[in-house]
Amino acid sequence: MQIASTIFIIFISLVDSESAPWWNKPGLELWKFVNLTLFVLALVYVLTRKVKLGEAFRARRESIRRELLRAQEERNAALAKLEDVEARLSRLDQEMAAIRDQSRREADEERERIRRATEEDARKMREQAQREIESAGKAARQQLREFAAEQSVRLAEEMIRQDIRPEDDARLLRLEIEELGGVRH
Repeated sequence: MQIASTIFIIFISLVDSESAPWWNKPGLELWKFVNLTLFVLALVYVLTRKVKLGEAFRARRESIRRELLRAQEERNAALAKLEDVEARLSRLDQEMAAIRDQSRREADEERERIRRATEEDARKMREQAQREIESAGKAARQQLREFAAEQSVRLAEEMIRQDIRPEDDARLLRLEIEELGGVRH
């Protein structure tokens, strides 16, 4: 509506002008308006009837909308992956701390196990050494007893040999024989 009133005002001003006819005023020649009108009519005709650009524009609009939706989905997926990675990174520090704590605990447990095993081995070695000492002591006492017995027997034999006279020897021999059953003459 405003365009029509503007064109009417221009038309009136052209008609009032006395120097040149309204259709041939410099800058406002009638052929320019006719040319513009023909161009606009041809453009409207082409856009509505022949080319069916509305459908092409609609198809293009739908394609752009689909691309925008796909891009939005990809963006959302990327943001979800980013959040997942950030969450994993934030948990990584916690996981590393947990692994370090677990390693320390395991090392402490292993150290304690080794200490206990070492103490047990030392205790067993002490017990074995004690048994060997006792066994060696028993063997030494036994050898000492045997030695003492041998020495006592040897000393007794020497003393007897020194103290026995030949007649004592004959008398002892006779007594032995009688004890065994006697001699039959």
